[in-house]
Amino acid sequence: MEKLSRRSFFKAAGATAAAIAGKAHALPHDEAAHQHAPGQRAGATAAPATYTFFRLDEARFIEAACARLIPADANGPGAIEAGVPNYIDKQLGGAWGAGERLYRSGPWQQGLPGQGYQLPFTPAELFHNALRAINEDIRRRRGTTFDQLPGAEQDAYLQSLQTGQQSLNGVPAHTFFESLLGLTIEGFFSDPIYGGNKDMVAWKMIGFPGAYASFYDLVDQHGMLYTRAPMSIGEDARGMIMIEPVSPPAHAPSAEAPRTPTPARRKGGK
Repeated sequence: MEKLSRRSFFKAAGATAAAIAGKAHALPHDEAAHQHAPGQRAGATAAPATYTFFRLDEARFIEAACARLIPADANGPGAIEAGVPNYIDKQLGGAWGAGERLYRSGPWQQGLPGQGYQLPFTPAELFHNALRAINEDIRRRRGTTFDQLPGAEQDAYLQSLQTGQQSLNGVPAHTFFESLLGLTIEGFFSDPIYGGNKDMVAWKMIGFPGAYASFYDLVDQHGMLYTRAPMSIGEDARGMIMIEPVSPPAHAPSAEAPRTPTPARRKGGK
C-alpha cells in the first residue's frame, strides 16, 4: 500500500486494462451450489451480493480486501460499488476457475523466474486453500476476522501477503496476492457482461467508451471532447446489459497436454 494514490494509478492504467480485460469464461455451477449473502459492509452503498463460489467467511475477506485494493474516494466508486467480488466469484466458479486448459499432470517443481504459474492447483483450489489458511491465521493471532480489522491493519496484512513467502496451505502468499490483485483490477475495468464494473462506473471514471461498433461519424471531428456514455458488448437496444449465462466447463483438463510454464488465461485476457 504505497503513498502514491492507488486511484491515480488505476485511472492512468484504466483505459489499457479495459481494452485487454476481454471475454471471461462463464461460470458453471449446479443448482445445488451453496448461496449466501454476506452482510453489507459498513459504508458500502451496493446491495449485499449473493455468491455461488465463495463461502460466507471467504466472501467477507474478499469484500474487505477488494475495498482496500480499490477504495471508493473523491474520484468515484471503488471495487465494492463496482461489483468486483461478484466478478471474482463468477470467474472462480466457472470453467477458468476449474482449470480449463490448465496443465494438471505434473511434475510440480519450483519454476524459474519468467516461467509463470507452476502450482498444481486450479484457480478455484488456490483461492479456497489460501483463504482457509488466511482466516485461520487471523483468528489464531488476533481472535477475529480480516473484515473486522481496522483499515490500516488490513493494509498491513495485505502487504505481508504481497511480499511474503509463507505457505497458505501450499499456496505461496505472494502468488495468492498477485492473483487477487489481478482479478480485482479485471473486475473493476472489464465489460459489465462478466459481473463487474457495475453500471460501467470504472469506464465512466476514466472516459473509456466501451464497445461501440463504429466511430466512423467521428473520424473527421478533430479536437472535440468525446462525451457519449460507454456501451457494454452485452447491451441491448433498451440499454439493458445481459450478464454472461451459466455454462459448464467444456471438458476436463487433458492429461496428455504438453507441459506449459504459464497459466491458462481468460479469453482475451491480459
